[in-house]
Amino acid sequence: MSTLSISLPGGIWTLGDLTVTRFGYGAMQLAGPGVMGPPADHDGALAVLREVVDLGITHIDTADAYGPRVTNQLIREALHPYADSLHIVTKVGATRDEQGGWPPARRPEDLRRAVHENLENLGLETLDVVNLRLGDAQGPRPGSLAEAFETLVDLQRQGLIRHLGVSNATAEQVAEARSIAPIVCVQNMYNLAHRHDDELIDELAEQGIAYVPFFPLGGFSPLQSSALSAVAARLHATAMSVALAWLLRRSPNILLIPGTSSVAHLRENVAGAGLSLSDEDLAELDKIGR
Repeated sequence: MSTLSISLPGGIWTLGDLTVTRFGYGAMQLAGPGVMGPPADHDGALAVLREVVDLGITHIDTADAYGPRVTNQLIREALHPYADSLHIVTKVGATRDEQGGWPPARRPEDLRRAVHENLENLGLETLDVVNLRLGDAQGPRPGSLAEAFETLVDLQRQGLIRHLGVSNATAEQVAEARSIAPIVCVQNMYNLAHRHDDELIDELAEQGIAYVPFFPLGGFSPLQSSALSAVAARLHATAMSVALAWLLRRSPNILLIPGTSSVAHLRENVAGAGLSLSDEDLAELDKIGR
């Protein structure tokens, strides 16, 4: 068990009837290079997942496409049988090709197969939350999600899924999904420098729906800003810590899922997200993405 005691920043949020910590963990980086194949350090990956739970984090984000299958199998090996308080959020709607691409897989048969594969590899009978991944690797794309989302609603009625969400979605697709069935979260790219979803975040907050930013630290191109660096220097913190703390302050419905394959980095992320930002800090940071 971990000897580190950190009070998780941000408190808690409810995804439907599931209570999760606002500071969660994204498992994507546990797979090999390019999110393909096994990790170089298998035992190290298991150690990260066990530290996640030991720190009190109750929200893990994953997908069977990571690896593929690698991260889900690692989660099962490290943490199964799962604590009642731990909730695993997965996504379907994309697969992997031999070149490491992410081709869409949103036909009804693709989605049904993906849900069953997530269940099998995670060792679950019901998935807590399933996000329908839309768009492509370049971002959201317009178009109806009805057929795909209705397939997941049917699987939900069968008891295989508890709650639904959407990922990489336009505001119109979020609205369309909500017209079909309740959703508990939206997972889109968003961070200090990419703030195209500001209006959507505020609308979702009013409805009690979580917004989960992926690439909260910039993804494959880490955030770089003179303003961010200045605030970080003033606080004697890292720029990434400040970026995470800003997200938690941005709106109460934002849930964080930063990923890492390092126990030390995981602890730094948790501690850093608890930074206290002044009004001056916030005003300076708010200018970055505007």
